[in-house]
Amino acid sequence: MHNQSSIEELTCLDKLRIQVGWTYRGEKYKGEAKRNRSHVEVHFLSSWSLSNFLLVMQLVIRRYHHSDKDAVLTLFGSCAWEFVHPCFHNAMTSPLYVTITLALCVAGYLLGSVLGAVTLQGIWVGLVYYCCYEAFISFTRERLRTDMQDIPGNYLSRPDDCFWVAEAEVDGRAQIMGIVAVVAQQSETERYGTLLRMVVSPLCRRMGVGFRLAQTVIDFSKERGFSKVMLETTSPQIAAVALYKKLGFRHVLSYSPFGVFKLARVIIFRMEKHL
Repeated sequence: MHNQSSIEELTCLDKLRIQVGWTYRGEKYKGEAKRNRSHVEVHFLSSWSLSNFLLVMQLVIRRYHHSDKDAVLTLFGSCAWEFVHPCFHNAMTSPLYVTITLALCVAGYLLGSVLGAVTLQGIWVGLVYYCCYEAFISFTRERLRTDMQDIPGNYLSRPDDCFWVAEAEVDGRAQIMGIVAVVAQQSETERYGTLLRMVVSPLCRRMGVGFRLAQTVIDFSKERGFSKVMLETTSPQIAAVALYKKLGFRHVLSYSPFGVFKLARVIIFRMEKHL
């Protein structure tokens, strides 16, 4: 039978110790508890395993306020690191890079010694890691230095642009768990919205936050009469690509810019959803 300790175990797992309302459905009806002011609904689909729980967060998604700036910049800046290591792993385990690494190792050994083989291999591996680092960290650093420094001016000054934050109560105080923006664009034939700066805190991944943020952009774009919503994401962001496909976005273009993106084997996906 589920009790308060079950709820505490789940919320501790997700690092969100917040009040919840819950409903259990199993072979036998166990009862129902609801709280009108609950921030989370937990549906207990299995009586034995946490893996069978479905957690749906009820967040407040609102327009950005000036007082949100520090929290928004911290969240945006902290999430870039998580893509560096997957990017590096994907690059180094690709058949081409495995071949290059082995060839450099053999060449270094034939030209000199074991030290030469290790040195050449180390230089190559270091170069690839540097490119993976620059592909994500330098992009984030540039955004923090430019448009993110003036969110009201860049994302809220026009009626068809907007910047939202997802807010939840954690440990008794409100915290920002996600952000997203949309900017109106005009081409020769249509007017559309571009989804930008989508970030979800690691504390609440797989809880529907990203889905709700993206859906907010879609709904806003429909209200503004946009023909479509467009976005760009990268190949290491597997969860983001899956989310956008679930929301009905389709892949329209893939490209890899020269420089660090090319060496890091990062592919940029352009996706769009017609409204």
